[in-house]
Amino acid sequence: MINTTIEKMCFKHNNNNLYIMRDDLIPFSFGGNKVRKAKLFFEDLESQKSDCVVTYGSSSSNHCRIVANIAASKGLKCIIISPVETSKSTYNSKMMELFGAEIRICKVSEVKDTIDGELSRLTKEGYKPYFIQGGGHGNLGTKAYIQAYEGIRNFELENSIKFDYIFHTSGTGTTQAGLVCGKLLNKDDKHIIGISNARKNPYGGQVVLDSVNSYLKSIGIESVGAEAIDFIDDYVLDGYGAYNNEILEVIREVLIKEGIPLDTTYTGKGFWGMKKYIRENQITGKNILFIHTGGTPLFFDDLGEIRNE
Repeated sequence: MINTTIEKMCFKHNNNNLYIMRDDLIPFSFGGNKVRKAKLFFEDLESQKSDCVVTYGSSSSNHCRIVANIAASKGLKCIIISPVETSKSTYNSKMMELFGAEIRICKVSEVKDTIDGELSRLTKEGYKPYFIQGGGHGNLGTKAYIQAYEGIRNFELENSIKFDYIFHTSGTGTTQAGLVCGKLLNKDDKHIIGISNARKNPYGGQVVLDSVNSYLKSIGIESVGAEAIDFIDDYVLDGYGAYNNEILEVIREVLIKEGIPLDTTYTGKGFWGMKKYIRENQITGKNILFIHTGGTPLFFDDLGEIRNE
């Protein structure tokens, strides 16, 4: 299991004690939640004796960077299906190329057919391909954050603290699903708040709920209802990758005061959304944990704007 690093922040907001879980410090490919997930997927890939991997994501995708890096480290062929609508040069996309991933650009409407076509082609060529859904979606992705939740509980026990709230950026949904499952399995009363970086309700919350219930079903536990999910879509702005000057200011402030990099697509947007949620819901005097889900290369994509250049 991956070790969990949690630090208390100097950052104060609404008289709460704020802590940060540094998944960006997981020691592989700039860390992040996608490393936790990818490690389980590659263990499954190896158990099935697959010899190449196919996945999906944008040019900003931390998931695709990490999958490409692990594949390269193991000498495996890697193919990434990427939508042209979110295709731009980023430090993540440059590293995908460095790792030798073959990137197939297509329209969003053609993603499913492109994936099916690649899997069919690889099979005909004699490969045994392994497909990972975008963002590491699926029960293995959920399991990764059930394990992470156990790390949080261990920190609480070792430090005689109880977190009242856990905030994080919620994208494809399995990070939040894993945290919710961890809470349910341990019968805890924490508030797990997913700050959406793109998806709107009811779809976004339903995806998280479906992931929770898919995992619970896989271990023989009764499903839960929508009341178990706090998927907050108030701060998505214009959708994936959209940000504003307030988010840039939050990133500047956290970097200067804490020495911690955030980015406009995922963690900076989530941290900004958390701040607004805390104030709007008048949360005060609580122990709050923010999970830094990684994305350090994206910080450098934004550096010019962060510096007000």
